[in-house]
Amino acid sequence: MPPIFDTLLGNLMVPTILFFVLGLIAAFARSDLSIPEGAAKFMSLYLLLAIGFKGGSSLADYGLHIDMFVTIGLGVLLSFALPFIAFLLLRSMTQLDTMNAAAVAGHYGSISIVTFVAATSLLELTGLTYDGYMVAVAAAMEVPAILSALWIAHKFSGQGASGPGLYRDLLANGSIVLLVGAFAIGAATGTDGMAMIAPFVVTPFTGILCLFLLDMGLNAGRSLLKNKHLLSAGLFAFGILMPLIGAMLAWVLGSMAGLQDGSQFLLMVLSASASYIAVPAAMKIALPKAEAGIYLTLSLGVSFPFNITLGLPLYLWLAGL
Repeated sequence: MPPIFDTLLGNLMVPTILFFVLGLIAAFARSDLSIPEGAAKFMSLYLLLAIGFKGGSSLADYGLHIDMFVTIGLGVLLSFALPFIAFLLLRSMTQLDTMNAAAVAGHYGSISIVTFVAATSLLELTGLTYDGYMVAVAAAMEVPAILSALWIAHKFSGQGASGPGLYRDLLANGSIVLLVGAFAIGAATGTDGMAMIAPFVVTPFTGILCLFLLDMGLNAGRSLLKNKHLLSAGLFAFGILMPLIGAMLAWVLGSMAGLQDGSQFLLMVLSASASYIAVPAAMKIALPKAEAGIYLTLSLGVSFPFNITLGLPLYLWLAGL
Protein backbone atom coordinates (compact mmCIF):
# COMPACT_ATOMS: atom_id res chain seq x y z
CA MET A 1 0.00 0.00 0.00
CA PRO A 2 1.42 3.48 -0.91
CA PRO A 3 2.61 5.46 2.16
CA ILE A 4 -0.05 8.17 1.74
CA PHE A 5 -2.91 5.66 1.83
CA ASP A 6 -1.33 3.80 4.71
CA THR A 7 -1.08 7.09 6.64
CA LEU A 8 -4.65 8.14 5.84
CA LEU A 9 -6.01 4.71 6.79
CA GLY A 10 -4.12 4.82 10.07
CA ASN A 11 -5.63 8.22 10.90
CA LEU A 12 -9.11 6.92 10.08
CA MET A 13 -8.81 4.04 12.54
CA VAL A 14 -9.54 6.00 15.70
CA PRO A 15 -12.63 5.51 17.89
CA THR A 16 -14.11 8.98 17.34
CA ILE A 17 -14.24 8.67 13.54
CA LEU A 18 -15.39 5.05 13.65
CA PHE A 19 -18.31 5.86 15.97
CA PHE A 20 -19.40 8.56 13.51
CA VAL A 21 -19.25 5.97 10.71
CA LEU A 22 -21.32 3.62 12.87
CA GLY A 23 -23.98 6.32 13.18
CA LEU A 24 -24.04 6.81 9.40
CA ILE A 25 -24.37 3.08 8.82
CA ALA A 26 -27.19 2.82 11.37
CA ALA A 27 -29.04 5.71 9.70
CA PHE A 28 -28.67 4.25 6.21
CA ALA A 29 -29.84 0.88 7.53
CA ARG A 30 -32.96 2.60 8.97
CA SER A 31 -32.05 1.44 12.48
CA ASP A 32 -34.11 2.73 15.39
CA LEU A 33 -30.91 3.54 17.30
CA SER A 34 -31.19 7.02 18.81
CA ILE A 35 -29.68 9.27 21.47
CA PRO A 36 -32.20 11.10 23.71
CA GLU A 37 -32.40 14.79 22.87
CA GLY A 38 -31.57 15.83 26.43
CA ALA A 39 -28.47 13.65 26.46
CA ALA A 40 -27.31 15.06 23.12
CA LYS A 41 -27.77 18.61 24.44
CA PHE A 42 -25.76 17.81 27.57
CA MET A 43 -22.94 16.28 25.52
CA SER A 44 -22.83 19.35 23.29
CA LEU A 45 -22.56 21.66 26.31
CA TYR A 46 -19.93 19.42 27.89
CA LEU A 47 -17.73 19.39 24.78
CA LEU A 48 -17.91 23.17 24.37
CA LEU A 49 -17.04 23.68 28.04
CA ALA A 50 -14.19 21.16 27.98
CA ILE A 51 -12.51 22.35 24.77
CA GLY A 52 -12.91 25.99 25.78
CA PHE A 53 -11.51 25.47 29.27
CA LYS A 54 -8.57 23.37 28.07
CA GLY A 55 -7.74 25.98 25.44
CA GLY A 56 -7.85 28.80 27.99
CA SER A 57 -5.70 26.85 30.44
CA SER A 58 -3.19 26.17 27.70
CA LEU A 59 -3.13 29.88 26.82
CA ALA A 60 -2.40 30.73 30.48
CA ASP A 61 0.74 28.57 30.26
CA TYR A 62 1.67 29.95 26.83
CA GLY A 63 0.94 33.63 27.51
CA LEU A 64 -0.16 36.37 25.13
CA HIS A 65 1.98 36.35 22.01
CA ILE A 66 1.96 37.95 18.58
CA ASP A 67 1.37 34.51 17.04
CA MET A 68 -2.07 34.40 18.62
CA PHE A 69 -3.17 37.72 17.15
CA VAL A 70 -1.76 36.84 13.72
CA THR A 71 -3.61 33.52 13.69
CA ILE A 72 -6.88 35.09 14.84
CA GLY A 73 -6.46 37.65 12.05
CA LEU A 74 -5.93 34.87 9.50
CA GLY A 75 -9.03 33.07 10.77
CA VAL A 76 -11.18 36.19 10.49
CA LEU A 77 -9.84 36.91 7.00
CA LEU A 78 -10.65 33.37 5.86
CA SER A 79 -14.11 33.53 7.42
CA PHE A 80 -14.90 36.75 5.56
CA ALA A 81 -13.45 35.58 2.23
CA LEU A 82 -14.63 31.97 1.89
CA PRO A 83 -18.36 32.79 1.42
CA PHE A 84 -17.48 34.89 -1.65
CA ILE A 85 -15.60 31.94 -3.17
CA ALA A 86 -18.46 29.62 -2.24
CA PHE A 87 -21.01 31.96 -3.83
CA LEU A 88 -19.08 32.09 -7.12
CA LEU A 89 -18.77 28.30 -7.18
CA LEU A 90 -22.46 27.80 -6.43
CA ARG A 91 -23.50 30.19 -9.21
CA SER A 92 -21.27 28.38 -11.71
CA MET A 93 -21.82 24.77 -10.58
CA THR A 94 -25.52 24.77 -9.63
CA GLN A 95 -28.89 26.24 -10.55
CA LEU A 96 -29.39 27.95 -7.19
CA ASP A 97 -30.78 31.48 -7.26
CA THR A 98 -28.74 34.27 -5.69
CA MET A 99 -30.57 34.25 -2.35
CA ASN A 100 -30.18 30.51 -1.78
CA ALA A 101 -26.60 30.60 -3.03
CA ALA A 102 -25.83 33.39 -0.53
CA ALA A 103 -27.49 31.43 2.30
CA VAL A 104 -25.46 28.31 1.49
CA ALA A 105 -22.25 30.31 1.07
CA GLY A 106 -22.54 31.70 4.60
CA HIS A 107 -22.16 28.20 6.01
CA TYR A 108 -18.72 27.84 4.41
CA GLY A 109 -16.42 30.21 6.25
CA SER A 110 -18.17 29.89 9.56
CA ILE A 111 -17.16 26.79 11.49
CA SER A 112 -18.37 23.46 12.79
CA ILE A 113 -17.30 23.32 16.42
CA VAL A 114 -17.90 19.54 16.49
CA THR A 115 -15.45 19.07 13.60
CA PHE A 116 -12.96 21.24 15.51
CA VAL A 117 -13.42 19.19 18.69
CA ALA A 118 -12.97 15.94 16.73
CA ALA A 119 -9.79 17.38 15.19
CA THR A 120 -8.31 18.31 18.59
CA SER A 121 -9.18 14.85 19.84
CA LEU A 122 -7.41 13.30 16.84
CA LEU A 123 -4.29 15.34 17.63
CA GLU A 124 -4.38 14.26 21.27
CA LEU A 125 -4.92 10.60 20.38
CA THR A 126 -1.89 10.71 18.08
CA GLY A 127 0.24 12.57 20.63
CA LEU A 128 0.50 15.80 18.63
CA THR A 129 0.40 19.30 20.12
CA TYR A 130 -1.31 22.53 19.13
CA ASP A 131 -1.58 26.07 20.50
CA GLY A 132 -4.35 26.61 23.06
CA TYR A 133 -5.34 29.90 21.46
CA MET A 134 -6.82 27.97 18.50
CA VAL A 135 -10.04 27.89 20.54
CA ALA A 136 -10.12 31.69 20.31
CA VAL A 137 -9.57 31.43 16.55
CA ALA A 138 -12.58 29.10 16.31
CA ALA A 139 -14.77 31.56 18.20
CA ALA A 140 -13.58 34.47 16.04
CA MET A 141 -14.53 32.62 12.84
CA GLU A 142 -18.19 32.06 13.76
CA VAL A 143 -19.66 35.43 12.75
CA PRO A 144 -17.67 37.05 9.86
CA ALA A 145 -18.97 34.53 7.30
CA ILE A 146 -22.55 35.37 8.25
CA LEU A 147 -21.88 39.06 7.63
CA SER A 148 -20.38 38.23 4.22
CA ALA A 149 -23.42 36.12 3.30
CA LEU A 150 -25.84 38.88 4.29
CA TRP A 151 -23.87 41.42 2.23
CA ILE A 152 -23.96 39.08 -0.78
CA ALA A 153 -27.71 38.52 -0.39
CA HIS A 154 -28.39 42.25 -0.11
CA LYS A 155 -26.06 43.15 -3.00
CA PHE A 156 -27.24 40.56 -5.52
CA SER A 157 -30.84 39.80 -4.54
CA GLY A 158 -31.90 42.85 -2.54
CA GLN A 159 -32.90 40.64 0.42
CA GLY A 160 -31.60 39.96 3.89
CA ALA A 161 -32.40 41.34 7.30
CA SER A 162 -29.75 43.24 9.22
CA GLY A 163 -29.40 45.65 12.10
CA PRO A 164 -28.05 45.62 15.66
CA GLY A 165 -30.69 43.16 16.86
CA LEU A 166 -29.53 40.44 14.47
CA TYR A 167 -25.84 40.95 15.31
CA ARG A 168 -26.58 40.97 19.04
CA ASP A 169 -28.39 37.63 18.65
CA LEU A 170 -25.43 36.20 16.74
CA LEU A 171 -22.92 37.23 19.37
CA ALA A 172 -25.22 35.94 22.13
CA ASN A 173 -25.48 32.51 20.48
CA GLY A 174 -25.21 29.91 23.25
CA SER A 175 -22.36 28.00 21.61
CA ILE A 176 -20.23 31.14 21.29
CA VAL A 177 -21.03 32.31 24.83
CA LEU A 178 -20.09 28.97 26.42
CA LEU A 179 -16.98 28.43 24.29
CA VAL A 180 -15.61 31.94 24.87
CA GLY A 181 -16.68 31.98 28.52
CA ALA A 182 -15.03 28.63 29.29
CA PHE A 183 -11.91 29.79 27.44
CA ALA A 184 -11.78 32.96 29.57
CA ILE A 185 -12.26 30.99 32.80
CA GLY A 186 -9.54 28.53 31.81
CA ALA A 187 -7.18 31.41 30.99
CA ALA A 188 -7.95 33.14 34.30
CA THR A 189 -7.52 30.07 36.50
CA GLY A 190 -4.65 28.45 34.58
CA THR A 191 -2.93 25.34 35.88
CA ASP A 192 -4.64 25.46 39.29
CA GLY A 193 -8.09 25.57 37.67
CA MET A 194 -7.24 22.69 35.36
CA ALA A 195 -6.05 20.59 38.31
CA MET A 196 -9.41 21.17 40.03
CA ILE A 197 -11.64 19.97 37.18
CA ALA A 198 -9.33 17.72 35.14
CA PRO A 199 -11.27 14.57 36.17
CA PHE A 200 -14.33 16.16 34.53
CA VAL A 201 -12.93 17.87 31.42
CA VAL A 202 -10.08 15.48 30.55
CA THR A 203 -10.76 11.89 31.59
CA PRO A 204 -14.28 11.41 30.13
CA PHE A 205 -13.71 13.66 27.09
CA THR A 206 -12.96 11.07 24.39
CA GLY A 207 -15.72 8.70 25.50
CA ILE A 208 -18.36 11.45 25.47
CA LEU A 209 -17.09 12.66 22.09
CA CYS A 210 -17.49 9.13 20.69
CA LEU A 211 -21.10 9.01 21.86
CA PHE A 212 -21.78 12.51 20.55
CA LEU A 213 -20.31 11.68 17.13
CA LEU A 214 -22.45 8.54 17.02
CA ASP A 215 -25.46 10.83 17.40
CA MET A 216 -24.09 13.22 14.75
CA GLY A 217 -23.64 10.29 12.37
CA LEU A 218 -27.27 9.31 12.90
CA ASN A 219 -28.43 12.91 12.30
CA ALA A 220 -26.27 13.39 9.22
CA GLY A 221 -27.37 10.12 7.65
CA ARG A 222 -31.06 10.71 8.31
CA SER A 223 -30.84 14.30 7.01
CA LEU A 224 -29.25 13.02 3.81
CA LEU A 225 -31.92 10.34 3.34
CA LYS A 226 -34.75 12.79 4.00
CA ASN A 227 -33.53 15.58 1.75
CA LYS A 228 -31.54 13.76 -0.93
CA HIS A 229 -34.05 14.94 -3.57
CA LEU A 230 -32.81 18.50 -3.00
CA LEU A 231 -29.20 17.63 -3.87
CA SER A 232 -28.24 17.93 -7.50
CA ALA A 233 -24.91 16.52 -8.71
CA GLY A 234 -23.51 20.06 -8.73
CA LEU A 235 -24.57 20.73 -5.14
CA PHE A 236 -23.16 17.44 -3.93
CA ALA A 237 -19.86 18.13 -5.72
CA PHE A 238 -19.76 21.60 -4.15
CA GLY A 239 -20.23 20.08 -0.68
CA ILE A 240 -17.02 18.06 -1.22
CA LEU A 241 -15.00 20.62 -3.20
CA MET A 242 -15.54 23.66 -0.96
CA PRO A 243 -14.01 22.09 2.18
CA LEU A 244 -10.91 21.19 0.15
CA ILE A 245 -10.60 24.77 -1.13
CA GLY A 246 -10.97 26.18 2.38
CA ALA A 247 -8.36 23.78 3.75
CA MET A 248 -5.86 24.57 0.98
CA LEU A 249 -6.23 28.34 1.44
CA ALA A 250 -5.66 27.92 5.19
CA TRP A 251 -2.64 25.74 4.46
CA VAL A 252 -1.12 28.44 2.24
CA LEU A 253 -1.78 31.29 4.71
CA GLY A 254 -0.74 29.23 7.73
CA SER A 255 2.50 28.23 6.03
CA MET A 256 3.25 31.88 5.23
CA ALA A 257 2.59 32.79 8.88
CA GLY A 258 4.81 29.97 10.15
CA LEU A 259 2.17 28.16 12.23
CA GLN A 260 3.28 25.04 14.03
CA ASP A 261 1.99 21.81 12.52
CA GLY A 262 -0.85 21.12 14.99
CA SER A 263 -2.20 24.66 14.78
CA GLN A 264 -1.79 24.63 10.99
CA PHE A 265 -3.94 21.51 10.88
CA LEU A 266 -6.63 23.07 13.08
CA LEU A 267 -6.76 26.23 10.95
CA MET A 268 -7.26 23.99 7.91
CA VAL A 269 -10.05 22.13 9.68
CA LEU A 270 -11.80 25.35 10.70
CA SER A 271 -11.61 26.70 7.15
CA ALA A 272 -12.84 23.43 5.67
CA SER A 273 -15.82 22.99 7.98
CA ALA A 274 -19.36 24.21 7.43
CA SER A 275 -21.64 25.48 10.18
CA TYR A 276 -24.88 23.64 10.93
CA ILE A 277 -25.80 25.42 14.20
CA ALA A 278 -25.03 29.16 14.29
CA VAL A 279 -25.41 29.96 10.58
CA PRO A 280 -28.72 28.09 10.02
CA ALA A 281 -30.17 29.97 12.99
CA ALA A 282 -28.97 33.27 11.50
CA MET A 283 -30.25 32.44 8.01
CA LYS A 284 -33.66 31.55 9.41
CA ILE A 285 -33.87 35.11 10.79
CA ALA A 286 -32.08 37.05 8.05
CA LEU A 287 -33.11 35.06 4.94
CA PRO A 288 -36.37 33.35 5.90
CA LYS A 289 -37.24 32.57 2.26
CA ALA A 290 -34.06 30.56 1.68
CA GLU A 291 -34.49 26.78 1.52
CA ALA A 292 -33.33 25.40 4.88
CA GLY A 293 -33.41 21.87 3.49
CA ILE A 294 -30.68 22.77 1.00
CA TYR A 295 -28.18 24.48 3.28
CA LEU A 296 -28.71 22.12 6.20
CA THR A 297 -28.39 19.01 4.05
CA LEU A 298 -25.24 20.31 2.40
CA SER A 299 -23.52 21.30 5.64
CA LEU A 300 -24.71 18.45 7.87
CA GLY A 301 -25.38 15.69 5.34
CA VAL A 302 -22.47 16.16 2.90
CA SER A 303 -19.61 18.38 4.11
CA PHE A 304 -19.70 17.28 7.77
CA PRO A 305 -19.48 13.52 7.02
CA PHE A 306 -16.78 14.16 4.42
CA ASN A 307 -14.70 16.19 6.86
CA ILE A 308 -15.06 13.75 9.74
CA THR A 309 -14.34 10.57 7.78
CA LEU A 310 -11.95 11.60 4.99
CA GLY A 311 -11.15 15.28 5.48
CA LEU A 312 -9.47 15.09 8.90
CA PRO A 313 -6.97 12.38 7.88
CA LEU A 314 -6.31 14.20 4.60
CA TYR A 315 -5.73 17.58 6.27
CA LEU A 316 -3.51 15.88 8.85
CA TRP A 317 -1.39 14.46 6.04
CA LEU A 318 -1.27 17.78 4.17
CA ALA A 319 -0.13 19.54 7.35
CA GLY A 320 2.80 17.11 7.44
CA LEU A 321 1.72 15.31 10.60
